[in-house]
Amino acid sequence: MKRYIYSTLILGAITLQSCSSDQEKSAINTDAPVSVTVHKSATASNGAFLTASGKLVAKNSVNISTRMMGYITAMKAEVGQNVRAGQLLVSINATDIQAKGGQANAQISQAQANYNIAKKDYERFQNLYKSQSASQKELDDMRARYEMAQAGLQAAQQMKNEVNAQYRYTNVTAPISGTITAKFAEQGDMASPGMPLLTIESQSSLQAQVLVSEQNITQINEGMSVQVTLKSLNKTVSGTVSEISKSAANTGGQYMVKINIHNSVDLLPGMFVNVQFPTKSSEEVNQDFQESVMVPKSVLVENGQLTGVYVVSSQNTAVLRWIKTGKTFGDQVEVLSGLDSKETYILTSNGKLYNGAKIQIK
Repeated sequence: MKRYIYSTLILGAITLQSCSSDQEKSAINTDAPVSVTVHKSATASNGAFLTASGKLVAKNSVNISTRMMGYITAMKAEVGQNVRAGQLLVSINATDIQAKGGQANAQISQAQANYNIAKKDYERFQNLYKSQSASQKELDDMRARYEMAQAGLQAAQQMKNEVNAQYRYTNVTAPISGTITAKFAEQGDMASPGMPLLTIESQSSLQAQVLVSEQNITQINEGMSVQVTLKSLNKTVSGTVSEISKSAANTGGQYMVKINIHNSVDLLPGMFVNVQFPTKSSEEVNQDFQESVMVPKSVLVENGQLTGVYVVSSQNTAVLRWIKTGKTFGDQVEVLSGLDSKETYILTSNGKLYNGAKIQIK
């Protein structure tokens, strides 16, 4: 009797569970389709492309130093300060140069006096020689004395010029207009010849510098138009390849490529960039240049460490497809795997999507 009761209860539970499951399936199947818009996966412009990472640098960057050794008496510069060409930035103690200048002036005065006497004696002996009152040897001796005095005067004057040239290095001015980006000394420090004091960069012209491998460098040419993406600003600007290094000896087996930036407004030196170089079709290049699928950021579905997009199944339902993403170019994301270049994905929807939801394409 007990076995019969238990069997009846189990059968009843199974029946109720089956009915409940059927009701859920029916409810799902009877949901109104979600209205969506779809789009086919896009490939990179011009088919294949390659990317390289690097940073922005100022095209005009100058390290300021001095040829003088002495204490810095004034430092009129701070990091971030905008300066103009010719503006006084650093002053160095000029006591030693002033002393040398005084010595040079004294030597010029002495040499000038010797020159004046030698010149008068030489002119006098020229007249005596013409009147046959002086010999040829005496005239030659006076000429030699006069020429030596003239050379001594010129040497003293050149020494004064050297002192003046050194004196100009006691007041260091800005060679270009720009922004001070680095400061290596303070007032009271000892300046040495060739020691950098400041760095000035002109932000009006910026370059992107990237390293490209030896397999890819042959695909890049001077004058090529490229796209430069700054992830920190979510901004993409255009550029032109201006210089390609022909040696990788000093760059770890990679080749330096420089790109002139066309619009550098709001950009700063040191910012990280991704540069997209267009190449030939994928049949003409190696496997590193396969066509890359690009999708908008707005269609991505994030779930922990997983990223996916909704695609359309053959039954007109939404299917969540997990993908592997690569680099970002503006509002587009590169899809490395999980989505075919000719596959349709859901772009927008008027309702909440879930795996298996019925959809109606607009």
